[in-house]
Amino acid sequence: MAPLESGSSQLFFDSSAIDGPFDVYECGTLAGTRVVPDPPPPGTSYGKQRSSRNAKKARRVHGSEEVEDCWNRLFLEGYQADVRVSTGDGSQILSHSCILGIRSPVLRSMLEEARIEHGFRNILISGVPSEAVRVFIRFLYSSRFEQGEMKKYALHLLVLSHVFSVQSLKIVCTDQLERFFLAPDNVVDVLQLARLCDAPRLSLICTRMIVGDFKTISLSEGWKVMRRANPSLEQELLEFLVEVDTRRQERAKRMEEKKVYLQLYEAMEALVHICRDGCRTIGPWDQKLKGSQVVCKFPACKGIELLVRHFSACKKRVPRGCANCKRMWQLLELHSRMCSTPDTCRVPLCR
Repeated sequence: MAPLESGSSQLFFDSSAIDGPFDVYECGTLAGTRVVPDPPPPGTSYGKQRSSRNAKKARRVHGSEEVEDCWNRLFLEGYQADVRVSTGDGSQILSHSCILGIRSPVLRSMLEEARIEHGFRNILISGVPSEAVRVFIRFLYSSRFEQGEMKKYALHLLVLSHVFSVQSLKIVCTDQLERFFLAPDNVVDVLQLARLCDAPRLSLICTRMIVGDFKTISLSEGWKVMRRANPSLEQELLEFLVEVDTRRQERAKRMEEKKVYLQLYEAMEALVHICRDGCRTIGPWDQKLKGSQVVCKFPACKGIELLVRHFSACKKRVPRGCANCKRMWQLLELHSRMCSTPDTCRVPLCR
């Protein structure tokens, strides 16, 4: 095969001209001298990949912040705005119909029906402070808010998020109210607002807070107003309180029963241990005990030892019998009912 000369317009070669296998050689070296490239230093490839991933992540973070800054500036500067949002006190906020319509289906319907004057669509948002409306519209642009403004207007923003169907803002308001606003003197009012605004998490949090500190909250002014204005809610809260108290009592009863069962289990283990192996100074007749005072691994062993000694020596003869002896009889009967090897068991009266 003839080599391709420099400056030639020939870009392809005829594969039929190849007579046999061929090697690739470095340009500018003697023909036939094979060149083997040096391997890259250890970690070079991994370092490049890791740097590339970090760079992509940094670009994504920087890009998202830059986009949010652009949306925020678009709201603050009102560039090419085509909507005037009027508030209850007569203030006006410039905005863009495409942004409002895409974030809220309710605002889209209002914009479609709004009248146009001098190239602007005019809509009215009343019933809340104008600053709350401004925070609301800014959130529609960039999902941003100032912490101080959110704390101040969280209740108003919760209402706006419900009225205009902005679920992301409702989640933010719920979180802010839960962390910074709820207190015993306002939890009843927040509960009623949460139920009106369809905020189930906030409603549940308020209900739990009322149940947890019912004595204090039931004396608050909000509770008194709620009792007069919404007696059905008061009845519902009282029923929930009774239900919670009942569950608490049942749980305590189950815990007490579990404790009794555990004590019986330990007592039966200690009884079998004493009758089979012996412990300290008491045990089966065919074993010689050393009288060691080593701590036994069975926690109930000492009590069962005293009970067995009392049972063997008690001479009390009364109609109702001895309480300790009755307890011993109950242990023996319980063991006999549960023992799986009565033929070889060393516990007295097991068979």
